[in-house]
Amino acid sequence: MAIPKILLYYVFTPLSDPEAVRLWQRDLCESLGLRGRILISKDGLNGTLGGDLPALKRYLRKTREYAPFKQLDVKWSEGTGLDPAGLSLDFPRLVVKVRDEIVSFGAPGELRVDAGGVVGGGTKLSPAELHALVEERGDDVAFFDGRNAFEAEIGRFRNAIVPDVANTREFVAELESGKYDHLKDRPVVTYCTGGIRCEVLSSLMKDRGFGEVYQLDGGVVRYVEAFGDDGLWNGSLYVFDQRMSVDFSGHVAVIGHCTVCGEPTKNMLNCRDASCREQLVVCPACVAADPPACSAHTAA
Repeated sequence: MAIPKILLYYVFTPLSDPEAVRLWQRDLCESLGLRGRILISKDGLNGTLGGDLPALKRYLRKTREYAPFKQLDVKWSEGTGLDPAGLSLDFPRLVVKVRDEIVSFGAPGELRVDAGGVVGGGTKLSPAELHALVEERGDDVAFFDGRNAFEAEIGRFRNAIVPDVANTREFVAELESGKYDHLKDRPVVTYCTGGIRCEVLSSLMKDRGFGEVYQLDGGVVRYVEAFGDDGLWNGSLYVFDQRMSVDFSGHVAVIGHCTVCGEPTKNMLNCRDASCREQLVVCPACVAADPPACSAHTAA
């Protein structure tokens, strides 16, 4: 019986020939019938793949045979399904690219990576260690969302600070704006979906004078594996595939509100303008009535 799964993974490690890695990864995925998105740079590998569980396990075993990728940070989740050809329904195609950054903060020259990963990043906290920090330091702990602002509309840590950014490339200017200088003497816990964005964000924050910076190791995905909806997380988790969002229990709090009618919803929708990548929180009824555009394309 086919078992649809999604594999989320990354590793920061120096790569001397990213293009050779790209060709190898593309051929490996195609041979196994996997779909998804893989980014490669001189600083490492970042991917999300969907497919049948045995194929994904073979992919992971083969990829980890390459010494620099032996320490891949890996997370699993349930896929929606497979088509008659056995291909993932959660991804329309396979994309494997070489980029300046495997997560695009627009600061490739600032990131420092060695065989052990990112140099100068925040202190990593397991979910249990995060709870211990909050228990010890209480409300002094500031949760800092390392995702795009729209992702936080349907789920976030309680009382989290959500920077007003539409994409990761806006974080550097946001950090340098002075808005968050009051956090420079407080414990700041950065978090994101799977942990990769905070590897970079926490190092950018430390370089800009934030003194006590932590990162949630493995991101929200690993946190909810441990605590589900009975900890400090509130709502659904936005994901960058056809699922749009995932829940972790049968009693998920719905914290999003439809941008059209204001009704509570976790439903996400692409802006109706085909050139726009912005996501909107829109309830199914308003989607059926008239799918909206974002504010930048409302007049279109």
